[in-house]
Amino acid sequence: MFIQSAATATAATAIGTRFKGLRIAVILPCYNEEAAIGTVVADFQKALPEARIYVYDNNSMDRTSAVAAAAGAIVRSETLQGKGNVVRRMFADVDADIYLMCDGDITYDAASAPALVDKLVDENLDMVVGCRVDQSVAAYRTGHRFGNALFTGFVANLFGKRFTDILSGYRVFSRRYVKSFPALSNGFETETELTVHALQLRMPIGEMSTPYGARVEGSTSKLSTYRDGYRIMIMILKLFKNERPLAFFGSIFAILALISIGLSIPLLLTYLETGLVPRLPTAVLAVGTMLLGFLSMTCGLILDTVTHGRRELKRLAYLTVASTIALAEERR
Repeated sequence: MFIQSAATATAATAIGTRFKGLRIAVILPCYNEEAAIGTVVADFQKALPEARIYVYDNNSMDRTSAVAAAAGAIVRSETLQGKGNVVRRMFADVDADIYLMCDGDITYDAASAPALVDKLVDENLDMVVGCRVDQSVAAYRTGHRFGNALFTGFVANLFGKRFTDILSGYRVFSRRYVKSFPALSNGFETETELTVHALQLRMPIGEMSTPYGARVEGSTSKLSTYRDGYRIMIMILKLFKNERPLAFFGSIFAILALISIGLSIPLLLTYLETGLVPRLPTAVLAVGTMLLGFLSMTCGLILDTVTHGRRELKRLAYLTVASTIALAEERR
């Protein structure tokens, strides 16, 4: 996939003149970001002066809400803990034509926002992901870098290789993406869910390189390398089971069938030589394992039909909302 650098997108036309009438919302999920949120809000006000900036406070124990409000943001709250819960609330509450989601920790480059929005509208896309290009070693820890590459590879193999940074928190969405996204996850695995939703519905999507910097003093990462990495992996497996059940249960069938064949080959050779089956428990185990394999395959076939119908309904819900370019033309 072609990835355009934000540094080369300086020729992007001002959002306010080219796309007059389009409502742009900057949505910032936050938890204990008192040290950074004021600067983040100010930077997005400068980058996208036409946008309304929303800060969703997720039970912060510091002055995040007060600092955000003082900076000019619309402050709201979500009491269910976890980024996925905040994303669900933001997508449900905020009404706009273009949504720009970013973390409130100042690590992402607000100056890249006009180029991201411009790409979304120019190419009539439903999601543009800001791929992180770290500016310092402290910005992107080795464990997080490895985990991101690992999970991106898993998703590429299971659902298609259209993204190079599936865990980026810097994204721009069309209205029809946001209003068709079910948002079922609770925590940091929400980025994985956002990615797979676009891949499964085969939405027009894009990427753009954006600078990624270190946190300011007083701002700490809420991401746990091992705990959240485990939750992301479980989310990938759940989405694989839910969205591609035939492949998931077919893999189980293949494993069980190989075990059954491995158990039965010695029995078959003994029977051919002696006409006897001396290890009856092993024979029963081989037959039972093969039956479980066929049962798994049957489940996959049934669930694949159900999933196909569910995907059609999601696609129809997606198509009920006008595309960004259609909204722009309508409001000119």
